[in-house]
Amino acid sequence: MERYEKPSVTVDIVIFTIKDNDLKILLVKRGIEPFKNMWAIPGGFVRIEESLEEAAKRELEEETSVRADYLEQLYTFGEVNRDPRGRVITVAYFALIKSEKISKLKATADVIEAKWFSAFKLPKLAFDHEKILEYAIKRLRWKFEYTTVVFSLLPEKFSLTELQKIYEIIFDKKFDKRNFRKKILSLNIIEKTKERQKNVSNRPPQLYKFKKKIGEIVEII
Repeated sequence: MERYEKPSVTVDIVIFTIKDNDLKILLVKRGIEPFKNMWAIPGGFVRIEESLEEAAKRELEEETSVRADYLEQLYTFGEVNRDPRGRVITVAYFALIKSEKISKLKATADVIEAKWFSAFKLPKLAFDHEKILEYAIKRLRWKFEYTTVVFSLLPEKFSLTELQKIYEIIFDKKFDKRNFRKKILSLNIIEKTKERQKNVSNRPPQLYKFKKKIGEIVEII
């Protein structure tokens, strides 16, 4: 086995949140070569003593100081020339984080700045990260269609309007209010609470709570 060259392995974490009525992605400005001063997906090399998921969680916490509400392996990117430093294979993950959990972003030693960008208006990215992000958004939308991951971005108690708004942000389109609510209520995945939303000018909307396991397969839309 020693006669075979050994590639390096990294993890890249596409971090999504809903902020300012927009789908946001966390990017970092690189402070070292290659691609110094360019924006990139947070990530780093996998240590010998840790698993891929452990590496992804560590990198995520180093970049945001929080743990993800949802973390899933996305895809493995292994084009031969994707990294000018040598043969580097990256295992990409995507994470969902409630925006209220992130009070201040933390930059690491090799990062100049960490910043949220709209998923629909991104800067030029380092490495093959544009390709990774494109795939991540496709996977995220698929997850929202067929699983319950949306509830990892909602507070414990939420209105149907809040739920629909997240879907409209993710898919960048409007949904018919009546049909959307009818479908959601028919799935038996949420239940009414005894509370109504506070601090609203009109009649306070009913609040609901999720009653299934995050990530279950359910055809939502």
